[in-house]
Amino acid sequence: MSRATAIAGIGATEFSKDSGRSELRLAAEAVRAALDDAGLTPADVDGLVTFTMDTSPEITLAQVCGIGELSFFSRVHYGGGAACGTVRQAALAVAAGEAEVVVAYRAFNERSGRRFGSGVRHREPSAEGVALGWVMPYGLLTPASWVAMTARRYLHAYGLTPEAAFGPVAVTARRHAAANPAAYFHGRPITLADHAASRWIAEPLRLLDCCQETDGGQALVVTSLDRARDLRHPPAVIAAAAQGAGRAQEQMTGFHRGDLTGLPEARVVARQLWQRSGLGPADIDVGILYDHFTPFVLMQLEEYGFCGPGEAAGFVAEDRLPLNTHGGQLGEAYLHGMNGVAEAVRQLRGTSSNQVRGAERVLVTAGTGVPTSGLVLTADR
Repeated sequence: MSRATAIAGIGATEFSKDSGRSELRLAAEAVRAALDDAGLTPADVDGLVTFTMDTSPEITLAQVCGIGELSFFSRVHYGGGAACGTVRQAALAVAAGEAEVVVAYRAFNERSGRRFGSGVRHREPSAEGVALGWVMPYGLLTPASWVAMTARRYLHAYGLTPEAAFGPVAVTARRHAAANPAAYFHGRPITLADHAASRWIAEPLRLLDCCQETDGGQALVVTSLDRARDLRHPPAVIAAAAQGAGRAQEQMTGFHRGDLTGLPEARVVARQLWQRSGLGPADIDVGILYDHFTPFVLMQLEEYGFCGPGEAAGFVAEDRLPLNTHGGQLGEAYLHGMNGVAEAVRQLRGTSSNQVRGAERVLVTAGTGVPTSGLVLTADR
């Protein structure tokens, strides 16, 4: 599959806190925008991929968008961990000849509707819910509370403070968001002092360590590299795509593992991406790292080999790699990572609001703490 497929179109709605319309309409708007960006029509689409958590069924979305027969449709599980996985599924389908044009999409009213940050309120007994049963009686009910436990151990192991470790990640994201007209926090950068003064959510996580909640939609068009070369924009070549889960993987609550200072699932994905792409950390021009919480950005940098264990805070503070140039989910929007894939495409096209000069190789990651996924996208050279 390596370098046989490409992302040829990207499209999104505005990012807001109250969209005023259904999630299906948001999905349809994003899909139509992505197809227009690629110079394709709904009649060209024969595949759709989304998240298991998405409320807009593929067949219903096809109807409202004017898409005809589908030869491929698929969904990827584990919330934000699915972001790059949707592109991988689309690329696999195209490379295998199961479809010619596949659209990956995600749309939700995550602020005005179901707010994932509110955590677990009710869950029927199930195999999937077993792990939560070990922590819920002790008050660990939200993603922030689960990540806070791991973050505390990370700080302790490396002798760091929340301000020194997490602050640079938040400030970097908001600096980029401030220059991005599409970002919710456009024109609103923050300082390290602002970060340190923000209220506690679940110690050691402050408000500015946690991603925002967003209403909106994002879509990506995947097709063969040969076909993408004939479309409206230069293709973003899918050099490698991977999914991964660690041993004894749980969903953000794996506190029984021997070491809480890393993200084994990211390590699994990193190993595959570097092997399949023939690239390594030193070759990457831009990093689009899933930033649902600031400490997990640091751990991803370490798992992907950009720096050693405990060194990521200094790595970010020194701006050694352009990170989340769209503002990330901390600054632009929380779209389960799909907007990060779109930013990678913009960097390769040369159209980002925070364009990195000469950007030709971009790493994109998906949600961590859960089974996850990743992409290496390159310019068509």
